[in-house]
Amino acid sequence: MTEKVVIIGSGPAGLTAAVYTARADLRPLMIEGMERGGQLMLTTDVENYPGFPDGIMGPELMESFRKQAERFGTRIMSSDVTKVDFSSRPFKVWVDEDEYQAESVIISTGASARWLGLESETRLRGHGVSACATCDGFFFRGKEIAVVGGGDSAAEEALFLTKFASKVYLIHRRDELRASKIMANRVLEHDKIEVIWDTVVEEVIGDDLVTGLELYNRVTEERSELAVEGLFLAIGHDPNTKIFQGIIDLDEQGYILTGTNTMTSVPGVFAAGDVTDHVYRQAITAAGMGCQAAIDAERWLDEQEN
Repeated sequence: MTEKVVIIGSGPAGLTAAVYTARADLRPLMIEGMERGGQLMLTTDVENYPGFPDGIMGPELMESFRKQAERFGTRIMSSDVTKVDFSSRPFKVWVDEDEYQAESVIISTGASARWLGLESETRLRGHGVSACATCDGFFFRGKEIAVVGGGDSAAEEALFLTKFASKVYLIHRRDELRASKIMANRVLEHDKIEVIWDTVVEEVIGDDLVTGLELYNRVTEERSELAVEGLFLAIGHDPNTKIFQGIIDLDEQGYILTGTNTMTSVPGVFAAGDVTDHVYRQAITAAGMGCQAAIDAERWLDEQEN
């Protein structure tokens, strides 16, 4: 059986695409991945998604997305796609040894924030540890917090967080920022930001909430503790595009390139959400792109039949 639409990935983009393609009677098959729901599954309170004036828990929001997609007939598999072949139609998608064929594909595999790899960091994600200042900065009003990183993203996060925090420490492993000169100057001149040079975070302190950091200075080899109530990681994101390398066009960072709409370099293959967006990275923009991809796929399929 050849599917009309196969959706790879299950964050806000993929599930919105599922709602729209299902309502268009395309009977989408979603292969959601073992880590279903995307990065919102790691988020506690979501207060910037429209329609929830009192906020909503990230996993609860994604479960609502999922139920809505299933209500309209989306079939969901909790598996990881291991290989694809887009060289001819029908397109081929594999889950281990099982092959699925599709007339169109929507890729919404998202991007993963880079983390430090600490057990304490993993344990306290959503409890003071975050990789999204835009998402979580509001919760740290009047508090002292830290940002790890030295590039433009870290500078932007630190500057954004000064709107809420009483003090922002920017922790960088080198002795100068990698950010552009204008961004670096804004950071260095800001009275709320203090840069801690040549330093790495060795441990996040806290039982239920972040209370501090254990730091190591790479030059002096001294260890110290820094009392903060939040830690933001700004050391980059990696798009989840490994299985698409050499099959569709990606940019230098590995994000999927799309044309004037959501179509990739392969006609009939579309992309939506953080897998193609390294600028906004918000649930609402991902959902919007999922809607676009679904409509693009529906129209493209209609054109093939006429």
